[in-house]
Amino acid sequence: MEIRGPVLLPARREDIELETIDGLTLVGELALPVEHAPVATLVTLHPLPTAGGFMDSHILRKAAGRLPALADLAVLRFNTRGTTSPRGTSAGAFDGGRAEAFDVAASMDFVRERALPHPWLVGWSFGTELALKYGRDHDIEGVILLSPPLHRTTAEEVAAWAGDDRRVIVLVPEFDDYLRPDEARERFAAIPHATLVAVAGGKHLWVGENQTRRVLTEIVAAVAPDALPLPVEWDGDAV
Repeated sequence: MEIRGPVLLPARREDIELETIDGLTLVGELALPVEHAPVATLVTLHPLPTAGGFMDSHILRKAAGRLPALADLAVLRFNTRGTTSPRGTSAGAFDGGRAEAFDVAASMDFVRERALPHPWLVGWSFGTELALKYGRDHDIEGVILLSPPLHRTTAEEVAAWAGDDRRVIVLVPEFDDYLRPDEARERFAAIPHATLVAVAGGKHLWVGENQTRRVLTEIVAAVAPDALPLPVEWDGDAV
């Protein structure tokens, strides 16, 4: 069977709830490898909820659907405050990236309580703003930024990562709607150790199986390189 589209490969999937320090309950899902302990953990931060972003935004859903089986990764997805998906609605209301700091903290509290190993923040669009603003406050291996718009993140918040040796991986689509590779190189130059990957033909939403595979490959290259190359065929059961 070809691995593409919405296919779900085997994983131990659990509906979870996260509790924020300001008293909200956020809904989410944890996907774990079936047969092995995870080698690392992806804590995913979804695109802008006021523009349709949620925990099921397709790259994040496909990461949870494939990477526990293909790369032995744990994948945590959740709806930030006020966001709705088929999993349910998280309490609270969208706050433009301010009170969402508590949502990121709640996800990291969950990672610590479950002793999930080697956590990385994986942000997409609005989620990259949360990763850049608040990731340095938490015990993570690094951040992976997909289509960062840098609308809400200040130059000072970007530059603060220069003094932090944790990894910063930036995937910038060639035809992004908000930040394209040349400008991204200028704006991330404040972080000398950042790795910027310009993706030829890519667009902000990473539509199409080729773009999905490229993004998932770059994530695994950073987090669990021994799992590469990711297979495109699956011989076992699928959901």
